[in-house]
Amino acid sequence: MRRKTTRSKHVIRRKPRKKGSFFSGKLLRFSIIGFFILLFIGLGYHYRNGFLYYLGFKSYKLKYEQEQSKRISDIRNYQVLDNHKGKAIGIDVSEYQGEIDWDLVQNVEEEYPVSFVLVRATAGNDGEDQQFEQNWKAVKKQKLIRGAYHYYRPNENSLEQAKLFIKTVRLRKGDLPPVLDIEKLPKDQSLDSLKIGLRRWLKAVEAHYKVKPIIYTGEKYYDDFLKKDFSDYLFWIANYNFYREKIEEDWLFWQFTEKASVSGIKGNVDVNIFNGDVEQLRFITIE
Repeated sequence: MRRKTTRSKHVIRRKPRKKGSFFSGKLLRFSIIGFFILLFIGLGYHYRNGFLYYLGFKSYKLKYEQEQSKRISDIRNYQVLDNHKGKAIGIDVSEYQGEIDWDLVQNVEEEYPVSFVLVRATAGNDGEDQQFEQNWKAVKKQKLIRGAYHYYRPNENSLEQAKLFIKTVRLRKGDLPPVLDIEKLPKDQSLDSLKIGLRRWLKAVEAHYKVKPIIYTGEKYYDDFLKKDFSDYLFWIANYNFYREKIEEDWLFWQFTEKASVSGIKGNVDVNIFNGDVEQLRFITIE
């Protein structure tokens, strides 16, 4: 007779979770998250002004500061222009002014007539100003005295730069002599080499147009590097300092501001004073 075998059932008893450990784990997670949230809020509050500037909520203050700066510039502009009544007033433009409505270009600060315009033509050995042709023709159409200038890059070949300017600019009777704009110091050559390059550009351009070019630069650059060695040239000097209110006797042109308003041109405009009246300005133009 077979014995009945009975299998014993093994009951696996799970250990009950401790309620305390479950809740303490959750509490820890929430505490960490809460800490970082509070930290973020605290940092946000501490740097609220910076964030507001970044997000543009305080753009009105920036606009106000810009307007105040413009008002100060306007005060000086009027003072300088008033000090030079009878002198010829002009502007200089480039592609940075965008498209200009030349029919509206008549006065600086709505009061002082524009008599001449200097137009950027080229830069370095391969840069042609995108608005040059349009500006050049428009200035002539408006019967304003016009001139063209080249922005010189010290680390590029001077004769190639001269060739580019000559290829781009066709000067006519009544135009101002060509202008060389030098503002930067060289990185890869000595000052003596820079001066040799400037001379080469000036001589090549003079040989082509049969007229001596004018040199544009800042007053400090002029005093430190050019005044002595290029004394045989006429200079167009830039100086925007508030203390200066009169043109120097040995300056042909003075660019006294870069923050003037001219109808027909969006944004700020450079304004220049010729050291003489309009008839004297015509005297130095190409015959």
